[in-house]
Amino acid sequence: MNDRDGTPYGSASRADESQAAGRAMRARRPRRGLPLRAVAPNAVTALALCSGLSGVRFAIGGQWESAVAMIMVAGVLDGLDGRIARMLHGESRFGAELDSLSDAISFGVAPALIVYLWSLAALPRMGWICALIFAVFCALRLARFNAKIDESHQPHKSAGFLTGVPAPAGAGLALMPMFFWFWTDEPFFASPYIVAPWIAFVALLMVSSIATWSWSSLKLRRNVRFEAIALVVLLGAALVSAPWHTLSLICLLYIVSMPFSIASYARVRRQRAGVRSSETSAKPGL
Repeated sequence: MNDRDGTPYGSASRADESQAAGRAMRARRPRRGLPLRAVAPNAVTALALCSGLSGVRFAIGGQWESAVAMIMVAGVLDGLDGRIARMLHGESRFGAELDSLSDAISFGVAPALIVYLWSLAALPRMGWICALIFAVFCALRLARFNAKIDESHQPHKSAGFLTGVPAPAGAGLALMPMFFWFWTDEPFFASPYIVAPWIAFVALLMVSSIATWSWSSLKLRRNVRFEAIALVVLLGAALVSAPWHTLSLICLLYIVSMPFSIASYARVRRQRAGVRSSETSAKPGL
């Protein structure tokens, strides 16, 4: 049977159904490539990677201050790429993998090579082993969190804590003997017998399960925000006028803060355990 214009009944509905099916298939079809909003954060991550590798280049030429400065620049860029991605809604799986690769090279391989060329080369075997430990442990830390191993037993960022020392902070701690050597010119800080155990100790801190404060998750009270801005300005001025003194002080303060962060997280765990036990006891029949 036909409708008034001669079209068989049901043909129009079948055409509409086929068009709807085509649109559904196109919607389910995965998009290839990266969205445009993800280009900017990934470009910043790539710049961080270039900066870390440039530090190795300067170390090969004996330009130690420039080599360390490149690692510091990589740390700044690493802190920016995630914020740019969240601001532009440009998070992607590709960006996460690129960020992990950049961190492993910029804060693991590059500092290990810089410290080896600067001091540990005087102990070819033991020095190289310590440099390898630092680079490999940095990669293991990043792989552990990508795979989310033992996630339920680790300090969570939601509570304001991280598990172990993050890779950028670990790179800064590994380079701390160089900070002191730059402004004191004391050969003690360049001794491989001091640098080798220190860099191995920092590597252990990175893969450890100790709780360290996540500064990005800390929230300031309204009555201290102006003071915080003034402190940031003073810190920036100190970094410009006396960078190595300031970085040395920052590293020392970070190390001193670790026992306090461990105690603070233990208190948070006790509070959460008390809340869970009270909720369990409040359930009927228990």
